[in-house]
Amino acid sequence: MKRCLIIAALFAALLAAPLRADQNAPVLDELFALLKSDLKGAAAVAVTREIWSAWLQHDNREVGALMDAGMRDMRAARWRDALGSFDAAVDLAPDFAEAWNKRATVHYMLGDFPASSADVVETLRLEPRHFGALVGQGMMHMQQRNAAQALLYFRRALAVNPHMDNVRRYIERLSQEPIPKPI
Repeated sequence: MKRCLIIAALFAALLAAPLRADQNAPVLDELFALLKSDLKGAAAVAVTREIWSAWLQHDNREVGALMDAGMRDMRAARWRDALGSFDAAVDLAPDFAEAWNKRATVHYMLGDFPASSADVVETLRLEPRHFGALVGQGMMHMQQRNAAQALLYFRRALAVNPHMDNVRRYIERLSQEPIPKPI
């Protein structure tokens, strides 16, 4: 019950506080601390959703419109159109981690792993706690049959957000596979 009251108070503060956009939102530290606490089920999902919501916000309306357009295009699998929107968002706001992350996702969907990986590196430079980018990098390594690197990124992601059951399953599966030794 006490945990529910803390979460409710945090969400009330989030709604009442002036919005500070992107990975620098002051509420993120509190949300990440909650994420690592003993949250269960719906509470963990709600905190994760609030983190994503904070990451997606930007003070510049033009950047916000580009992000909205890019995400609409992603939902419709219009990857080239989405890429154009995220390219423009990165150009306008090079310090906006989520623009880099969304562009990394589009590059991934287009099969351009080097470009995706480069964008993930920039995302993580701006927001080292970006569990989505960490998982994305792990997925690329997994598809390239680089289990050791995939495990590294999946474990980093799980350390930030311990509520990702799919990542836990990837770790279990990869941990059962023999990892080739370097020559």
